[in-house]
Amino acid sequence: MSDTIEKNLEPYRLAEKLRTLRLQKSMGLVQLGKHTGLSPAMLSKLECGKAVPTLPTLLRIAMVFGVGLDFFFSSSRRPVVAIVRKEDRIRLPSVEENTGGTYTYESLDFKANERKLNAYLAEFHSVPPEKLRPHHHPGVEFIYVLSGTMALAFGQEEHQLKAGDAVYFDANARHSYRRVGKQVCTAMVVTTK
Repeated sequence: MSDTIEKNLEPYRLAEKLRTLRLQKSMGLVQLGKHTGLSPAMLSKLECGKAVPTLPTLLRIAMVFGVGLDFFFSSSRRPVVAIVRKEDRIRLPSVEENTGGTYTYESLDFKANERKLNAYLAEFHSVPPEKLRPHHHPGVEFIYVLSGTMALAFGQEEHQLKAGDAVYFDANARHSYRRVGKQVCTAMVVTTK
C-alpha cells in the first residue's frame, strides 16, 4: 500500500473499528469468519492494519454487526432513515448452511447505520430435533411467524409457533429453531445488541 493511501485512510481507523465491533459482541475471529466467509487469518490482518478491506469485505462484516458502510467512513451522527427494498435484500447463510443448517435469512435493515437492533426475514428448514445445534448470543430476540409452523427449542423445552404467533426471549439462553411440517416456514426475527 502506498504511503499516500495509508495516510488518507488513517483518520478512518478502520482496523480499530473492526476490532471494536468484534469485541463488543464477544466474538472470536473463527466465529466471525464463519459468519462472513473470511478466514480468521485475513480478519486478523484487517484488525491489525496489515491489510486494507475491500468494500465487499467491509459490507460482509458490517452486516454481521448491524452497521452500515458509512459507520466505517463517518464520525458524524445524523438521523437514521434507511429503506431496504425487497429486491435489494441480501440473503445471508446460516452458520451451518453448508451442513444442512436450520435456517437462512435476509437482513431487513442492513442499510441503517449504528442500529440498536437487527431485523431479519428468516426461512426455517426441516431438521430432525437430534440434529439441531443450539446457539446463544447477547441480548434478546423477538420472532413473529409469518407462515408455516416453527419449533423453537429453548433450554429443555420445545414450543411450536404457527403463523401469527410471536415469541420474545432472552437470547443468552441456548436456543434453536426448525420448520415443522412441509409448508414453508418464514418469520421476522429481531435481535438486540
